[in-house]
Amino acid sequence: MSRPFRFGVNLMAAAPAEEWSAKCRRAEELGYDVILVPDHLGMPAPFPALVAAARATERPRVGTFVLNAGFWNPALLAREVATTDALTGGRLELGLGTGYVRAEHDTAGLPFGSPRERVDHLRHTVEELDRLLGAEDHQPRPVQRPGVPLLIGAGGDRMLELTARHADIAAFTGARSVPGSTTGELTPVTAEELDERVAHYQRLARDRKEPAELNLLIQMVFVTDDREAAVRPFLERVPQLSSEQVLELPIVLAGTLEQITAQVRAQREWYGFTYLTVLEPYMEAFAPVMRALREA
Repeated sequence: MSRPFRFGVNLMAAAPAEEWSAKCRRAEELGYDVILVPDHLGMPAPFPALVAAARATERPRVGTFVLNAGFWNPALLAREVATTDALTGGRLELGLGTGYVRAEHDTAGLPFGSPRERVDHLRHTVEELDRLLGAEDHQPRPVQRPGVPLLIGAGGDRMLELTARHADIAAFTGARSVPGSTTGELTPVTAEELDERVAHYQRLARDRKEPAELNLLIQMVFVTDDREAAVRPFLERVPQLSSEQVLELPIVLAGTLEQITAQVRAQREWYGFTYLTVLEPYMEAFAPVMRALREA
């Protein structure tokens, strides 16, 4: 039996207090289940932004999507997580990843490390958070029991293994880092490649007592009668793909409302994605898709 859909929006643009609150209230009005923030320099600081989002709203949960573990000391992060969970009334979901933008580490004066070192640090962070926040004498204490839900964004073999072992939510980006890029440039993976990654995760997770929720980050949403025209500007960024191939990407939703809702349902059946996250620029465009999926 499939899980019901959940929908999140990743708010990336910093704003003064009233504008930020209005943006969060609008996400709630549109029906989003989770208000999320990323962890990049030049974007809002995650934890104060989430506390403000929770104060401005009543229903949505709030979460990081995702924290760059390389920016964080586990003991200090445990304090932030517990405090934020308490101040948001137990509405926090913690998303973690390895980080992928070398230039941000250079700006912050922090080591970037090799892919293996970044995964090792994330593993250490996850294990320390579990130890610290699970200790009865840790102060402050998170509100949620048995703990704050953990999302891990993963793609590689070692990351999928870590996700299968620890995460309540397994998040797939449908993209990979461009080799040699220091600025975090990403390129999409094909539907077939994503299928292989999800299948590999499922093999690793087959002994779990409770299956994880599967998340997909949607990169573009266009409700339109002309699908090819909608994705045409994107072709300059992926010259190796035709418009037909772009329209086949799971991270691209383009077409009529009926076409998009059919695509989302098909992806739930094929991959198991029931939790979808959209980027802030597509918050309004995705709203009718959410309504249609819930009304069906």
